[in-house]
Amino acid sequence: MTAPSSRARDGALADDEPEIVSDPNLPPTSLTPEQDARDNRWTPTKIVIWIAIALLGGLAWVMLALVRGETVNAIWFVFAAVCTYLIGYRFYSKVIERYITRPNDKRATPAEVKSDGKDYVPTDRRVLYGHHFAAIAGAGPLVGPVLAAQMGYLPGTIWIIVGAVLAGAVQDYTVLFFSMRRGGRTIGQMARQELGRIGGTAAMIASLLIMLIIVAILALVVVNALGESPWGVFSVAMTIPIALFMGVYLRYLRPGKVTEVSIIGFVLLMAAIIGGGWVAGTEWGQALFHLDKTTIAWGIIIYGFIAAILPVWLLLAPRDYLSTFMKIGVIVMLAGAILIARPEITVPALTEFGKTGFGPVFAGPLFPFLFVTIACGALSGFHALISSGTTPKLIEKERQTRFIGYGGMLMESFVAIMALVAALSIDQGIYFAMNSPAALTGGTVEGAVAFVNSLGLTGSPLTADMLTTTAANVGEESIVSRTGGAPTLALGLAHIMQQVLGGQGLMAFWYHFAIMFEALFILTAVDAGTRVARFMLQDSIGAWFPKFRDVTWRPGVWICTAIMVAGWGYILILGVTDPLGGINTFFPLFGIANQLLAAIALAVVMAIVAKRGPSYVKWLWIIAVPMVFTAVVTITASCYKIFSPVPAIGYWANHFKYRAAQDAGDGSLGSPEVVGAVIRNTAVQGTLSIIFVTLAIIVIIASIVVTITAIRRGGGENTEDAPVASRRYAPAGLIPTASERELEKEWEPILAEERHELARRGH
Repeated sequence: MTAPSSRARDGALADDEPEIVSDPNLPPTSLTPEQDARDNRWTPTKIVIWIAIALLGGLAWVMLALVRGETVNAIWFVFAAVCTYLIGYRFYSKVIERYITRPNDKRATPAEVKSDGKDYVPTDRRVLYGHHFAAIAGAGPLVGPVLAAQMGYLPGTIWIIVGAVLAGAVQDYTVLFFSMRRGGRTIGQMARQELGRIGGTAAMIASLLIMLIIVAILALVVVNALGESPWGVFSVAMTIPIALFMGVYLRYLRPGKVTEVSIIGFVLLMAAIIGGGWVAGTEWGQALFHLDKTTIAWGIIIYGFIAAILPVWLLLAPRDYLSTFMKIGVIVMLAGAILIARPEITVPALTEFGKTGFGPVFAGPLFPFLFVTIACGALSGFHALISSGTTPKLIEKERQTRFIGYGGMLMESFVAIMALVAALSIDQGIYFAMNSPAALTGGTVEGAVAFVNSLGLTGSPLTADMLTTTAANVGEESIVSRTGGAPTLALGLAHIMQQVLGGQGLMAFWYHFAIMFEALFILTAVDAGTRVARFMLQDSIGAWFPKFRDVTWRPGVWICTAIMVAGWGYILILGVTDPLGGINTFFPLFGIANQLLAAIALAVVMAIVAKRGPSYVKWLWIIAVPMVFTAVVTITASCYKIFSPVPAIGYWANHFKYRAAQDAGDGSLGSPEVVGAVIRNTAVQGTLSIIFVTLAIIVIIASIVVTITAIRRGGGENTEDAPVASRRYAPAGLIPTASERELEKEWEPILAEERHELARRGH
């Protein structure tokens, strides 16, 4: 543990920041308060713009929530989301920055203090935004909203947008900031320091176990998207050598040329997508890249191990940056296509499945299962692991945490809204045919038609021709029971994009383009998640064997990476071979575990803020409200999954149902292999549910006790790293202000020399 700063000499934390003296021989490392005020002053033009944004956003919400006919135009989703995000970022995140985090750019970040060329690397904010966004934006914002579309468009839309502004982005920003102030420690490490032995140990165990579930489900979505798809397998595989080339190019060949390498990477990425269609049409391409799901799963397991042990600059950061171009570009392109095509959404605001809680995609009442199903699109505990894992070790300046943490989550929420709109835009019958497990559809066109038409959906009945024609249009053999959300999103994106660019003849291109886009999205979370899990395990083992805490000790890196990959790899294989549809049965556990981890992260942040002193406590509600809401939602959902007597909802109810059939020799539920697999998987899921919720409750109680104690004492122990004066400068946001540009010019010769020296030394 690093020494606390001078503010904590008496055991209580004062409100004031320590004085940091900058090197007088260097240009200023931060803007003055006067410069900052000048850049942010209100002008008549700004006032008019923000009034217009507020009015447009208000109109969009009225159209979605109140003025509802038989259909609703998709453009209102775009306007409601963008306007709400802009207001949240400009005003709410500023409140958090001013009253809770209070960044100080005169203070050096861990990336500067501990720079080692491997894990601690001062990284350009634009590249880091790409890395962070790519790492946090895994399967959740793509899969959760697609599955939640079963309940209708309105509940999911409200939670995705409002939940992100008031909960998800708050968690991401504050965890990132406080981890950065503590040398980049993981959420488990921070919990151990802030909450004591019991609460900290529970948080560490919960974080490790939940990480295994999260990474496994992320990988499972990739497997479902790429299974039997040679086009997708080739295109995604090619992103690895492209990223390696970008890493070497940016490190050795042309240091600092971010725009240049971005253009090259984008061109190569487009070539990989287009080339994938040609390769898939050849005999050798079919032979090499037409892989079954189990083979792809093993490939991802091997990839996860290799990616997690390589230097962060070589594969992880450039690959994430590359994929972020694709991710943000596709989402912005989809939003533009929606504004042009203006598709009408025929799905009701609240469907019958939303009212009853029993649908073919997933079972459970709207509260709490809507929230845990949407997961990452609004609030994600996985983000806390990234925000306290790789990102705080790479950030250049403290003020950049708002742009990267809060802003990154808003972009992910927008991805979730676009995924929801894409899922809502396709025919309801096709949606349910794709997302219902093979156990219900039989995996055949005929079985899917019979099952979907028995659901009592509004609109025209589903026909076999609709399914076969749609499959042919997107270049797939079948779209029946393509669970996991990714194929549905790809079809929705292709359906919207072909109305704007290319017509029906380009449906197959757009579909596979979207599949590659989604796989890129998710794989970046798999490799970043594995790396963070390795950090966490190294620290845990380091309590008994201190050598493991040395992140540069290669045996420790390899051993801990192998353990974590083996853990999530085992669960991945269970999901791939699950007869009830891996994503349909495992995703609720993923959602609950993910949200429980969010509650744990917010509980840790709440304790930290309370310890900072009385002037922080009055703003503690910004953390406490989303923490309490998340805790209630996830504990309730856990109780449903553990105690519900309904087999479609409760893991143990389903477990004992299949066990009774096995004991009675009843073959109506499937073959002995199928029954055995369900018994095994539900036992794993049910046991993990009990462990997760128990650990989360322990952490939350510990946090409440620590928080109340700190409030009564007027503060608590300061566990931040001792402040060090910064010797570098960078702007806070994406676009520098006038004052920031002036200061950048002063620093450019110094930073250029630093980049040249790093390239020369090969760091």
